[in-house]
Amino acid sequence: MISERIKELRLAMNYSQVELASKLSVTKQTVSNWENDNIQPSIDVLIKLSNFFGVSTDYLLGRDDIPRLDVSGLSNQEISHINMIISDIKNNHSI
Repeated sequence: MISERIKELRLAMNYSQVELASKLSVTKQTVSNWENDNIQPSIDVLIKLSNFFGVSTDYLLGRDDIPRLDVSGLSNQEISHINMIISDIKNNHSI
C-alpha cells in the first residue's frame, strides 16, 4: 500500500521521482524502489514523507483511507478558508 500512496501523492503534486528524491535527500533510485515495492522507507523517512505530503503515517501505510490535512499553526480564519475551498471542490464534483 505504501508504494501506491507515495506514487499517488507524488503525482498529485506534479513531482518527478528526481524532484521528490531531492526534497527528501535520497536518490531517484530509492524513490523508484519505494514505488515499485522493492524496499520500504525507514521509520525516519516515513515520518519525513508524512510531513512532506501533509498526511498521516497511517494514511501512507494504508491503515487509514482518509488523507488528513495538517492545519497546525494556522489561524481559525485560515482553517475556515481552507474548509470553504474543500466544500466548493466537493460541490463542484457532485454536479
